[in-house]
Formats: sequence, structure tokens, C-alpha cells
Amino acid sequence: MMKHFSYIIMFLLIFGPVVFADDQESAQTLLKGKLDGVLIILQNKGMEIKEKKQKLAEIVGPIFDFTLMAKLTLGKKYWPGLTTEEKTRFTEIFTRCLKESYLEKMMLYTDEKIDYKETVQTGKKVHITTLLVSKYNKIEMLYKLYRSKKGWRIYDIEIQGISIITTYKSQFDQVLTKGNMSDLLSELEKKEAPLQ
Repeated sequence: MMKHFSYIIMFLLIFGPVVFADDQESAQTLLKGKLDGVLIILQNKGMEIKEKKQKLAEIVGPIFDFTLMAKLTLGKKYWPGLTTEEKTRFTEIFTRCLKESYLEKMMLYTDEKIDYKETVQTGKKVHITTLLVSKYNKIEMLYKLYRSKKGWRIYDIEIQGISIITTYKSQFDQVLTKGNMSDLLSELEKKEAPLQ
């Protein structure tokens, strides 16, 4: 029994770091491929803004877990108390808001390049730090991914240390503290734009 246990420990010590390294590399390769595609679209001066947004959405959309992000913005305080209909409605509206917010920010980029810094893995989650570098500026962006059944998915992004999820969560909490879910849904539907 002890001998069998020793083999398991030895296997984990030898192969564990290799598995983590592969995970980190696969996550970074996926993100890099997507962001490289984004830069190609953004640098295409002959493409109309509407077409650019559509192309960008096609590239980055599949890597985001919008459903999980919607759930995280409400957290354990509000999400469990919602009806199935409210969850569906909120997720749909939030997804549209988040997509539009991300695309609008992307459209501001011009001559930037992306440098990839450290990649840190904790269990099934990988954090990839990138630097968006232009002639006069550097913006640090931390992409947080987790391994789902469908592969790596983004569940949060920190821009200059500020989490998108935490920002939305704070804004939604302010509305829900004074009102209810119907108020928040109405507010989001009215704006059909990010609260950021």
C-alpha cells in the first residue's frame, strides 16, 4: 500500500509540473491567437467600423464565458434568488452590454502591440498578464481564464488592476440595494449599453 502511494507521489512530482506547463501554454496560445486576430482587424484601415465590430465579435466572442460572468456580477447575494426567467433575461442583456463595452474599448486601439508577461496557474484557472504597448502608453491587462468542458474561457479581465466583474458587481449592488431585480433589468434595457 505504501509502495503504491509512493509511486503516485513520484508520478505527481515528475509529471505534475509538466501538465501545468502544458495548461499554461495552451491557454496562452489560445489567447495570443485571438488577440493577434484582433490586432489584424484593428489595423485594417480599409474596413468599416460596423464590419470591424462584427469580425471582432466573431473572434473573441467564443473565448468569453458570458453566462458565468453574468452570474459572478450578481454573486451569491443575488443570483440564487432569481427565477429562471430573470436569470435568462439578465444574462442576455448583460452579455450584450459586456460585448459592446469590450468592442468599444478595442476600437480605441491604433498602433499598439501586445507583450505577454507572466502566466500563473492555480488549479484549473490561469491568469495571463499582457501589456498593451503604444508609443506613449502602456496598459496592463490581466486575462483570467478557467478550463471548461469546451476549453479555456475568460471569466474576468483586469485593466490596470481594476476587475471588470468587480466593477459591474459594485454598480449592480448599488441598484439592487435601493431597488430590486426588475429595477436593474429595466435600467439595463433602457441603456442597452455598459454601465462603465
